[in-house]
Amino acid sequence: MAAQFTEENVQELKFRLEDATIKCSERCLYQSAKWAAEMLDAIVPIDQYDTDPESPMDIPDTPSTRPNPYLRTQDPVEASLEAQESYKYLLAKSYFDTREYDRCAAVFLPPTIPPVALSTSSPNQKKRQSLTPQKGKSKSSQYAGGKDINVSRNPYPRLSQKSLFLALYSKYLAGEKRKDEETEMVLGPADGGATVNRELPDLARGLEGWLTERREKGLEDRNQGWLEYLYGVILLKGRNEEEAKKWLIRSVHLNPFHWGAWQELNDLLSSTEDLKQVVDLLPQNIMTLLFHVYCSQELYQATEDTYQALSELETIFPNSAFLMTQRALLYYHSKDFEEASRIFTEILIASPHRLDSLDHYSNILYVMGARPQLAFVAQVATATDKFRPETCCVVGNYYSLKSEHEKAVMYFRRALTLDRNFLSAWTLMGHEYIEMKNTHAAIESYRRAVDVNRKDYRAWYGLGQAYEVLDMSFYALFYYQRAAALRPYDPKMWQAVGSCYAKMGRVPQSIKALKRALVAGSYYAEDPSQLGGSGRKILDPETLHQIATLYERLGDDEEAAAYMELTLQQESGQMPVEEDASSDNENDDNQSEAGAQKSSRRARQSSTYNQNDDDDDSWHGTGPTVTTSKARLWLARWALRNGDLERADQLAGELCQDGVEVEEAKALMRDVRARREGDE
Repeated sequence: MAAQFTEENVQELKFRLEDATIKCSERCLYQSAKWAAEMLDAIVPIDQYDTDPESPMDIPDTPSTRPNPYLRTQDPVEASLEAQESYKYLLAKSYFDTREYDRCAAVFLPPTIPPVALSTSSPNQKKRQSLTPQKGKSKSSQYAGGKDINVSRNPYPRLSQKSLFLALYSKYLAGEKRKDEETEMVLGPADGGATVNRELPDLARGLEGWLTERREKGLEDRNQGWLEYLYGVILLKGRNEEEAKKWLIRSVHLNPFHWGAWQELNDLLSSTEDLKQVVDLLPQNIMTLLFHVYCSQELYQATEDTYQALSELETIFPNSAFLMTQRALLYYHSKDFEEASRIFTEILIASPHRLDSLDHYSNILYVMGARPQLAFVAQVATATDKFRPETCCVVGNYYSLKSEHEKAVMYFRRALTLDRNFLSAWTLMGHEYIEMKNTHAAIESYRRAVDVNRKDYRAWYGLGQAYEVLDMSFYALFYYQRAAALRPYDPKMWQAVGSCYAKMGRVPQSIKALKRALVAGSYYAEDPSQLGGSGRKILDPETLHQIATLYERLGDDEEAAAYMELTLQQESGQMPVEEDASSDNENDDNQSEAGAQKSSRRARQSSTYNQNDDDDDSWHGTGPTVTTSKARLWLARWALRNGDLERADQLAGELCQDGVEVEEAKALMRDVRARREGDE
């Protein structure tokens, strides 16, 4: 794509982003305006490679001789209405900017019943239609109209789309403000998370009527996409996701450079299959490519295609902090914490007052155990704005790393007081409650995180952990499986699934899940010191030992011995594992099992403690660990039972060298000597 970008394409892109910045600002969509302005500023200059910057050539007074054609309102009717409403629009926008949302809406819309009763009346007289979903009534009927004939009537006066959007958006935010005021303290006694925006039903009915009237009059092609976006947001709030998706897709077709619509559309996608279906319905332009990269990152798809698309975009936007953040998060999802940290450091140096996604940077530093760096980032964020949710999460992570869990919870609650939908704070607070052994509070925190974003595997995994602590294995298994579905190549997820199956006595399923964990582990690049020139990887000894133990429970000592051998082999290095075991087919586990058996049986024919392995390709294994010593003890006993006295004696001697299970090893050696003396 970058190769096809000509000077004319770059200028066109600049015009579109400039137009999006101005029009989003006019409609008070400040986050979308900020995104468009940052992307506009990040575009490579057209004359970057023209001449030497020191050349005495005259610099043109204007960057372009051609005015931006998109800044003019194309529809003459809309242009006329905007001109008539210009003074009222300025008044309404001034009210919006001072957070007087009801006054802003009242400039253009007729007055409605105040949200608070002006007089006190008896309870019988205050009977009103419930604004919350009732049993037996679908949410779609409340937010999408249903069969009511009043729904198709446009209740709004004749206004320009710009003024109507500002008025309706103000009503929406007024409802959100009242909802926040009615909401109890975070996880307080009365905080059920069920408080609703009371403006949503009226807004949904009104927008449905306005859009229906436009369709009946054949004016759909003159729509600008802003009201479609607002209708999609309202439907999404009402959980009518299919209708919301339809209107958001229509919005990005009409107004493709409005980033807020793309973000809302991303919230509707819960899997890569959803993304593939939606991409076919989207306009084919650079915004769709940006959306695809963003969604892939949100879905943890750190694939070669994603990196390639990101690299193409970076040639067009070489200075984009947004794209750098997406790359850093992709590395984070791939567990390349060093590279992710390096990119975030570059962003922080280039823009020290930028707090966007700083909570993710603090998560990376927390995982790395980089306490000094985390303290520095917390100081920088606090100095910039101590009342931003990102800042509160950074400080909370710092206290968590210091094991001051009560202080960490306090900061995460503060973040949620500022923004109830701030995902990181819910998830991190759940982690802290797990550390504090407050399982029920942890479960509620994770549930809220899942309500905010169903794609957050950490919240699903946390729910599994919490229910496992409560010995509710069926619940834990369900949540672990949801986490594994979101992160199919993360061995940690499959290890948790396998552990649950084992506790439930479903040993074959447990073995299958643990083998999947071994296969999943091969998808992540391990530490360079753990990779050899022949492409060999260390398998997790703990997982191998668990599989062996489960085979022993099934009475299959041959398979148990094979996996014990493979566990033991991780000390000094393993034989190359069959690449076929990395596929996604149902035969994954059989193939990985066959590869493991072949490797372990070849290993049994050679010395299990061959010092020469250390020099092979300059690669080292894990060295003796408690798990490998347990495997060595099991193999020694198994050899003794099978009459292989020489191997039992050798393994017992190695156990003495390990310094683990020394007494058991000495007892085995005595048994071996007694057997030999008896044979003589």
